[in-house]
Amino acid sequence: MSSARIRFVLNGEIVETAVDDPTRTVLQFLREDLRLTGTKEGCAEGDCGACTVVVVEPGSDGDVELKAINACIQFLPTLDGKELITVEGLSGGSGELHPVQRAMVDEHGSQCGFCTPGFVMSLFALYRHNDKPTRRDIDDALAGNLCRCTGYRPIIAAAQSMHTRRDDWDTAAHARLLNEVARDDDLAIEHQGRRFFAPGGIEAFAALCSRYPDATILAGGTDIGLWVTKQHRSLDTIIYAGRVAQMLEIETSGTHLEIGGAVPLARAIPAIVEQYPGLDEMFRRFASPPIRNAGTLGGNIANGSPIGDSMPALMVVGATLVLQKGADEREIALDEFYHDYQVNDLSPGEFVARIRVPLRESDAIVASQKWSKRFDQDISAVCTAYRLELSGEMVRDFRMACGGLAATIRRAAHCENVINGSSWNEDTIDAACEALARDFSPITDMRASADMRLVAVQNLLRRFFLETTGEAPETVYSYGR
Repeated sequence: MSSARIRFVLNGEIVETAVDDPTRTVLQFLREDLRLTGTKEGCAEGDCGACTVVVVEPGSDGDVELKAINACIQFLPTLDGKELITVEGLSGGSGELHPVQRAMVDEHGSQCGFCTPGFVMSLFALYRHNDKPTRRDIDDALAGNLCRCTGYRPIIAAAQSMHTRRDDWDTAAHARLLNEVARDDDLAIEHQGRRFFAPGGIEAFAALCSRYPDATILAGGTDIGLWVTKQHRSLDTIIYAGRVAQMLEIETSGTHLEIGGAVPLARAIPAIVEQYPGLDEMFRRFASPPIRNAGTLGGNIANGSPIGDSMPALMVVGATLVLQKGADEREIALDEFYHDYQVNDLSPGEFVARIRVPLRESDAIVASQKWSKRFDQDISAVCTAYRLELSGEMVRDFRMACGGLAATIRRAAHCENVINGSSWNEDTIDAACEALARDFSPITDMRASADMRLVAVQNLLRRFFLETTGEAPETVYSYGR
């Protein structure tokens, strides 16, 4: 194992630094250690986007991959072997503005200016990914950036005009720098009783989990980061899954998608939506691009939050989890994984190695709905998912799962029993809505009251029925897009 130093590229220059506190955030390092204050802190929880930066990683065939992330909840050691670009690194060698920055100036996209660096970095990622973005592409790219001055119109205008100028991006040069900082061994940081491990193989990862069964397993950090920034928790031992090659793979077998436990949501979601197009809208509204770029499907599942939007959809399609402890694996259905609020079936030292998602069956209708106060970048008050197979007008198989209603995400057993084997009509749906009141005892919180949640989940089921009969559009994703 190596010493407590990491190497990465920062705005075109190789940086090597000691890490004493493994939970020091990238934002703290930039602002407090390097005095690169263009990156701002707004919420310290990955919601507002003021801290957005771009991470560059090696791609395939000499290419590189760029992704916007939130610096406020990303731990510094996770940058090892990568490249980080901040707003200070966008301007050219002679100081001229990057085309994104120039477009923001020309279109008057900056008002008070606090949120502007984050918007610029999200647009920079879009600039490099898509040279002809649609309005929907732009809105999606900016879903994780909040403007306090309501200045979205000129910012969108900047996004629409930024490609009239070209930058001097050199993929080969970035790939060479990444090759220089690439690590060929496992990373281990130990300082004053605190540890951070980042192994490259699943055998080493499993061994560390067995050796430190009470360790915090870190993937994207989009939830664990808040333990530090909001709850001020001290994490003594962290085992990072983001370098484990086998947990970063997506493979397709004859029957399943096999998604590694550390695959980011930004890669996992398109693979799932390709199989189940009816999940597109819900997953498009799943957090924001910076969160999806960092957060992982395995982490969302293992965390077990009752408002995790991926689990209802995965439950109804019959997803299973492959759990690993040491060299041993076992498989469990996702709808049997949760026992109580954030209590799951994992034993000490065990982890989610991969998620198995059944491939699409042509005659099954799969859909998911999200009800929240805000359309983009918001936590669900209720999230529902359905899988329906019909034989004529009779229901051959119906499944429904709900999140946001109770302490755990689970299937609606009474509702399913009413619908299965019945005619797919309004009378059946009315009876199923009554059964939902027996399936769940909704909670009351800042997002919705218990009564409102129950009415909402019943109405969402009715909407799904109307969608399947052609009496309602299959998407609400239409305004301004």
